[in-house]
Amino acid sequence: MDFTFTEEQQAAVEAAKAVFSGVAPDSVPSPALAPGAVSEDFDRPLWHRLARADLLSLVLDPRHGGAGLDPVALCLVLRESAKVLARVPLLETGAAALTLRAHAGAELCDDLLPKVGRGELVLTVASNGRTGHDPAELAVEARQDGDGWILDGVQTAVPWAQTADLVVVPSRTDGGHTVLALVPRGHDGVALADQVSTNGERYAEVRLDAVRLPARDVLTEDGAWEWLRALLATGTCALALGLGQGVLGMTSEYTSKREQFGFPVATFQAVAVQAADRYTDLRAMEVTLWQAAWRLAASQGGDTGAGGPLPPAGDMAVAKIWASEGVRRVVQTAQHLHGGFGADTNYPLHRYHAWAKQLELSLGPAAAHEEALGDLLAAHPLG
Repeated sequence: MDFTFTEEQQAAVEAAKAVFSGVAPDSVPSPALAPGAVSEDFDRPLWHRLARADLLSLVLDPRHGGAGLDPVALCLVLRESAKVLARVPLLETGAAALTLRAHAGAELCDDLLPKVGRGELVLTVASNGRTGHDPAELAVEARQDGDGWILDGVQTAVPWAQTADLVVVPSRTDGGHTVLALVPRGHDGVALADQVSTNGERYAEVRLDAVRLPARDVLTEDGAWEWLRALLATGTCALALGLGQGVLGMTSEYTSKREQFGFPVATFQAVAVQAADRYTDLRAMEVTLWQAAWRLAASQGGDTGAGGPLPPAGDMAVAKIWASEGVRRVVQTAQHLHGGFGADTNYPLHRYHAWAKQLELSLGPAAAHEEALGDLLAAHPLG
C-alpha cells in the first residue's frame, strides 16, 4: 500500500487551506454563552467559496463537472474544515454525493450532481450513520405503492435539515432491505421540529407522514446504505482528527508563551509529557483514518480484500475507536494545560470542546466498536 497523497489530493488540501484561512472559530454558536440558541443557517458565504474553489465537486465524475476523486480527498478537506470549526454541511453533502455517484441512476445523477458541485443543492442525511448497526438509525419504513414509494416514520437529530434542499432518508422495507430516499425538505407530509445539538448547532426531528416519492428518487441498490454509513463514519473521524490537530496547535502556542517561575510552561516535564501523549493520540488517529479511507476507496473499485485479512469494516472500527477516544483526550488535556484561560469564553477553546464532545457522541463509545471488531475477528481469524 502507498499512503502518499496524489498531486490532485494535495492540491485539494492547498485549496481547502486557502478557503478556510479566513474562517474564525469565534463565529460558531456557543452553548456556553447562549444555551439553547441556534443559528438559522450554515455559513452560506463559505459554502459559495468552497464551490468557486471546486471543492464541492471534488468527488463528482468529470461529466458532472467534478474531479473524480475518492473518499480520501473528501476526508482531507474535512480535516482542514474541522481545524477552524467550519459551519458547512460538507460531510453530509459529500457523502451523499459519493453515494449517488456510486448507486444512483444516470438520470438522477445528471439532474442533481452538477448542482451539488456548483453549491446550488445542499444534501443532508437523516441518520448519524456513524456508530454501527443501531436499529434507531432505521426508524423510517418504506413500502412500494404502484410506481412509487411511501415513507412513514420519525428520525431525530438530523443535521442541517432546516436548510438542506434534500434529506437522504435511510428506510427499511418489509423484507428487511434498506433503501435510500431523497426527500425534498418542503415535500408534502414532511414536518420538522427544532432540536439543539451538544455543540449548539441546529438539528431537527424529521417526521414523515405518508410521504410519496417517485421510484427515481429512491435508491434500492444493494450496498448503498452501507456505503453511505461508511462514508459518514470515516468523514467523522477526519473531522475529529482536524479538530484535534487544531486544538493541539493552540495548546502548543499557549504553553510556549505562558510563563511560570520565569520559564515557559512548555518546558516543564509534566506539561511536555502530556502534550507528547496527545501528539501520539493524533498520530494514531491519523494513520487509522487514512487506512480506513484507503480501504473504503479500494472497496469502491470492487477490491474489498486489499489491505488486510479483515473486511474494510475492521479498519473503520479501529479508526472510530481512536477518533472517539483520542479527540476527547486531546481537548481534555488542552483544557488542563490552558488552566483557567481554557474556561474563558472569550477564547475559542470552549467551542472546540463542545464540537469534540459532539463528534465523540456521534462516533459512539469505543467499547461498541471494540465489540464489532471482536465479532469481525471471530468471523475472519487471523493467521
